[in-house]
Amino acid sequence: MILKQFAVPEALDGAKLSVVVRRMLPLVADGCIREAFVRRDVKADGTRTPPDALMHTGAQIAVYLSEGCETAAPEILYEDEWLLVVNKPAGISCEADEKGGLTIGELLQSAYPERFTVPPMPCHRLDNPTDGLLLLAKDEPTLQLMEQAFRERRVHKRYQCLVKGTPVPAHAVLDAYLRKDAAHATVTVIDRPERGALSIRTEYKVLAAGEVSRLSVMLHTGRTHQIRAHLASVGHPLLGDDKYGDRAFNRLHKAKRLMLTATELSFTLEGRLAYLNAKRFALEPMF
Repeated sequence: MILKQFAVPEALDGAKLSVVVRRMLPLVADGCIREAFVRRDVKADGTRTPPDALMHTGAQIAVYLSEGCETAAPEILYEDEWLLVVNKPAGISCEADEKGGLTIGELLQSAYPERFTVPPMPCHRLDNPTDGLLLLAKDEPTLQLMEQAFRERRVHKRYQCLVKGTPVPAHAVLDAYLRKDAAHATVTVIDRPERGALSIRTEYKVLAAGEVSRLSVMLHTGRTHQIRAHLASVGHPLLGDDKYGDRAFNRLHKAKRLMLTATELSFTLEGRLAYLNAKRFALEPMF
């Protein structure tokens, strides 16, 4: 058996035990967690506890998983004294949110305690359900330099995604405005300036056309949910996106996750991090 232990964080106070376990063990398959509950191998404060029991902050949770349920830590693709690039799995947040659970930095520190005395800090954001290349800093000065580089568009990101239908034309740069609704954690794309709305520019190229098309996407601006909301606004929502997309279409194609991966990072930097200009990081999506 594999034992996983943790304390319930404040952000998950009052949540069901099943929710707490999934948020705190994001790399463990749902089937393995269900199996542990069926076997009654999940304990809260030393007592076998059902999945719908409500938890309180500080409760000590022990989950006994079957052999083979251990999942590898996030893959580190590159590391130097200041930065690292990882392949962030879907289902892990870049920063603490209202849902609770481990952030990618905390997960890395937990998985590699000998390498990180403090959690590495994301230099940019990928949505919780988005996987792929993520750049993290090891110290605050480097983080500030990279955040400035992102603001100056000196870090170049590409994504691949699957969308409903085939966009026309096959290559385009889309311009619009994005209005954020923080209370509901959603955004709305509009076609004209409005107070509080931010301009967005999204470039896409069709790689493979069909009922479900594969796109390469480059962001010229980096806004919350930009790719998901912008493509949905022109009639081509991402496959697996129930927030902005077509749930019936997602079910028809058995899409149980968001089909969006950050696939490329390249740089045109100045100063002490200019050595990264000679590097390009790339990976293939899992879909």
